[in-house]
Amino acid sequence: MARNIQSLERAAAMLRLLAGGERRLGLSDIASSLGLAKGTAHGILRTLQQEGFVEQDEASGRYQLGAELLRLGTTYLDVHELRARALVWTDDLARSSGESVYLGVLHQQGVLIVHHVFRPDDSRQVLEIGAMQPLHSTALGKVLSAYDPVAHSEALESDRKAFTDRTVCDLSDFEQILDLIRARGYAADVEETWEGVASIAAPIHDRRRMPVGAVGITGAVERLYRDGELRPELIAAVRDCARAVSRDLGAGRF
Repeated sequence: MARNIQSLERAAAMLRLLAGGERRLGLSDIASSLGLAKGTAHGILRTLQQEGFVEQDEASGRYQLGAELLRLGTTYLDVHELRARALVWTDDLARSSGESVYLGVLHQQGVLIVHHVFRPDDSRQVLEIGAMQPLHSTALGKVLSAYDPVAHSEALESDRKAFTDRTVCDLSDFEQILDLIRARGYAADVEETWEGVASIAAPIHDRRRMPVGAVGITGAVERLYRDGELRPELIAAVRDCARAVSRDLGAGRF
């Protein structure tokens, strides 16, 4: 029988300890609770902190669970419960908008498509579940970058490639767009990723009001645009869909 790796067992015990309490814990608390020497406990905590699994309060020096651990903890929700909760609402959105609907989550430095509803017509379409989209140019990616701190960091650190003449690559301009998205509650992509294609997307939140994904529609510019503006009824439909999925995930009203 394979032997367990002691350092991993101790790290797991620390994470469980921090998850079990409602207050931050100091180094002495953690070491004594787990029967470890302070030096050993500090070394493990430092490694967990470097990986983002643990955070240290600067004022008190005490420790708590980090954002990266919370991100990992919502992965199951993102790819399973999120999709299950969104099935009915995305079908409704495809019918009401007449466009393709995509459900995406953050994955590495892009958006992973976890659900795709075809445009409700007889046109030939390709299922895009498992496809990746860029964070900086697509509506789904920009929504995640605006609301999810991890996605925001990934977008800033990534190579913001210009796919068309409309792609926004400058950092300052990109940040201004994210501010506008937060103010409006939705994102748009008008020929920033693909010529002749436009998209609208809105964020989905879970019961802790953490952003766990985004839902959006994609179609020809001439269908999503009217009189030089995105059709307001399509924006409203996308936002309503995102709110409905969020409510089903326990987020309450937004």
